Amino acid sequence: MSLEYRDCLRKGKIRPFSRGKSLAAKELESAESDLRRADATHAAGDFKWATIQLYYSMFHAARALIYSRNLREQSHHCLIEVVRALFVEKGLLPVSLLEGFKEAKNLREDADYYGRWTRSGCEKLIKIARRFLDSSQRLIASK
Repeated sequence: MSLEYRDCLRKGKIRPFSRGKSLAAKELESAESDLRRADATHAAGDFKWATIQLYYSMFHAARALIYSRNLREQSHHCLIEVVRALFVEKGLLPVSLLEGFKEAKNLREDADYYGRWTRSGCEKLIKIARRFLDSSQRLIASK
């Protein structure tokens, strides 16, 4: 367990959430919806908005994962840390997908807050977001 994960726990940024399992499917639906919308937005040439939508697809897929463990995050950073601790470090999710999720967060922040985005960054995220969602769906279905 990383120091960052422990810090998230200590600060109450990761908490028990008794309704989590019942809401995991809803989060997966949100992830699927955001991914479909990102595909359409990308096809329309709006790479900034597609980048943002792709991050949120991954966000909702990650949230579904932790909801499946009856946990809830209180920050985007701590969501990454709980996914690392419970899924990556246990060999359930490839580290490459966690790195992709972190990259998506950075690209979303650049697009949202600094007006910086690229077509290539967006297109890279499309592939990662699909894999992240597929992996999340498989993990939740196997529980």
